[in-house]
Amino acid sequence: MNAHAKAQILLREDADGIATLTLNRPEARNPLSEAMLAALSETLAAIAKDRSVRAVVLAAAGPVFSAGHDLKEMSARRADPDRGRAYFADVLGRCSGVMQQITALPQPVIAAVEGTATAAGCQLVATCDLAVAGEGARFCTPGVHIGLFCSTPMVALSRNLSAKHAMEMLLLGEMVPAPEAARMGLVNRVVPAGEALAEAKRLAAIIASKSAATVKVGKRTFYEQREMGLKAAYDHASAVMVENMLARDAEEGIGAFMAKRTPDWRHS
Repeated sequence: MNAHAKAQILLREDADGIATLTLNRPEARNPLSEAMLAALSETLAAIAKDRSVRAVVLAAAGPVFSAGHDLKEMSARRADPDRGRAYFADVLGRCSGVMQQITALPQPVIAAVEGTATAAGCQLVATCDLAVAGEGARFCTPGVHIGLFCSTPMVALSRNLSAKHAMEMLLLGEMVPAPEAARMGLVNRVVPAGEALAEAKRLAAIIASKSAATVKVGKRTFYEQREMGLKAAYDHASAVMVENMLARDAEEGIGAFMAKRTPDWRHS
């Protein structure tokens, strides 16, 4: 697929330090197809190097945020000599790679969800650093209904929800309404229908007003320490905080706080 076609299925708009990405295949329920995964991967790689971007908002066109993997695209490969094994491994690997790109991105990513987010689409929401849902949004990992357990979405869900909440979604495969998703910890807050994007951008603007260097350190360390034991996590976080304390923006921020003035961030 050429660059123009990729640009059409994933829109990007930059303003005031915020990059808004919009999944743009509403007629197909914004699937995480080969093309969509490629577009997301390329765009996230570009954003990672873009110092003008302080935060990212991920939204979707149409009534469905994302229905997850393109099952028609995947099922067509059952005719391959290996019944699709190599293709399935490749596509799932690409999807996992995009999720890890989001986690590794220096800038925080905020999902703005209206409509439904199912299977890998729900995984995408769970992977984002923050998530805002319109009150009509619903979330589901329905693979159990069709004999295909949502094992890769499970990775993100199990790192966001309590074990029993994650297992409830995975084993029952039922739609979870936005207020319940907020109670479970899948989304941060619920707003009136149609206002998720505006609220996500409001949160992004707050993040964009902070020191980009500090936010980058904080996001990276959050995910690093979460995979460690308690003592290792404290040792690692303490070492990071020492280096952070010596950074220019920390010196400026603390000085500004004590002098009761607005800090002059240089993002270093």
